[in-house]
Amino acid sequence: MSMKRLPWEGGCRCGRVRIEVSAPPLVTMACHCTGCQRMTASTYSLSVAVPSEGFAVTKGDPVIGGLHGATRHYFCPHCMSWMFTRPEGMDWFVNLRATMLDDASWYTPFIETWTSEKLPWATTPAVHSYETIPAMEEYEDLLQEYAEWAGKPDS
Repeated sequence: MSMKRLPWEGGCRCGRVRIEVSAPPLVTMACHCTGCQRMTASTYSLSVAVPSEGFAVTKGDPVIGGLHGATRHYFCPHCMSWMFTRPEGMDWFVNLRATMLDDASWYTPFIETWTSEKLPWATTPAVHSYETIPAMEEYEDLLQEYAEWAGKPDS
């Protein structure tokens, strides 16, 4: 896989909220949980985990939606596109919906999670699959493996 050179820009469907990514992703994911199925009205959600310092909202003011709990899901207040998530207790990264990027043609999920809840016919090309989520002690190796798998951005 080869990703585009940084920075990346993106936005919601109507364009009222815009974002910029200036740091390489930590990992790419597909989540099959029923919550993601319902929030995307699809088989799974596609995410890019980005270091918090490499993520910025450059236009507009996203609002919290979804369950309104400790894990905060951010949406455009006008078109209601689900744009990104800030997981509870993990302020060091932002979970950006991959399809919010202006060009997501490089995107491939490296891991898929919550396969225990996936629709029977749903498949992805993910390298690693998990019935729920990876154990905390697996993340360091997964992130290192992803960095090697993803390679360097195109020039």
